[in-house]
Amino acid sequence: MLLRILGWAVFVATVVAAAVLAWPQAWGLHNQWVAAHVVALRGIAAAGGILFALVFALFAIPKRTRRFGVAMATVLAVFAAANVGVLASRGFAGSDASAETSADPTSVTVLAWNTLGEEPSAAMIAQLALDEGADVIALPETTEELGEEIAVLMRDGGRPMWVHWQSFDQISKARSTTLLISPDLGDYDVVSAEATGPPGNTNTLPTVVADPVDGDGPRIIAVHAVAPIRWELRNWRSDLDWIADQCAGDDVIMAGDFNATVDHFAGRGVDGGDLGRCRDGAVAAGAGGIGTWPTDLPEFFGAPIDHVLATPDWKVASFRVLGELDDSGSDHRPVVSTLVRAG
Repeated sequence: MLLRILGWAVFVATVVAAAVLAWPQAWGLHNQWVAAHVVALRGIAAAGGILFALVFALFAIPKRTRRFGVAMATVLAVFAAANVGVLASRGFAGSDASAETSADPTSVTVLAWNTLGEEPSAAMIAQLALDEGADVIALPETTEELGEEIAVLMRDGGRPMWVHWQSFDQISKARSTTLLISPDLGDYDVVSAEATGPPGNTNTLPTVVADPVDGDGPRIIAVHAVAPIRWELRNWRSDLDWIADQCAGDDVIMAGDFNATVDHFAGRGVDGGDLGRCRDGAVAAGAGGIGTWPTDLPEFFGAPIDHVLATPDWKVASFRVLGELDDSGSDHRPVVSTLVRAG
């Protein structure tokens, strides 16, 4: 009798844990320790659910533990299926921009790549940007010096860029973020503060916010939120809140390493947006289930934490995760999206 009670107690606890971890935003736990990491890596969570379901299926062989084994295996299989279903609903394909879209004078192509402290060379980043026809390049963990090298190479390739940059110190390249903007979009000034933390910037790693000098054009933001490691959880939540506030206007494009999936954005959207008024380009283009970090895991098992978002003024014409550069040295995959003016 005691073993039966213990078995059903384990079953009930597993049901509760599975429900919470499959959709923690329903319980307000998506920004909390453990739950935040499970939903960031839904592919791994699904694989773990399947593995443990198979283990508990062995308990279904002896008659004495059959009911317990079947019940546990079923719950874990449903948990795995729920995670796969969420990822599938966000998409594993993505889309490429058509020649007609690329030629649209209102189109803006955005490239974002966390370079892991400048592991890919300036030549590699510049060539990628030229190949993709990038108008905006968001480069977390990249210094001004490398940004200027990239700009020179792109100018020589026929696509000049203005370099904007912010750093919290000169000790770690991870505490620098560089933003390159095509002169075709006009002149821009950086309006985010050099000091760490709200109200002027993200807390631990810099985000570059640039506004058009003449007020004509989108606010452009190169994002770098801190990772949700245990001692940075408060700063991570604060970073996401601050980034959402930067997308309160009518015309905003933001890109970079958010260290968050769309699950973590829950509760931070307004007017139908995912983060502030901005909507996620990957989900819109059917690529929201593709992991962008780390590169040493297959895309299904990675975390989709690198994003391009924009306000409803912009329509997502394409979004791709560039997995062919996994041997570049960075632990992040670059993402590229083409946006066109809505209407």
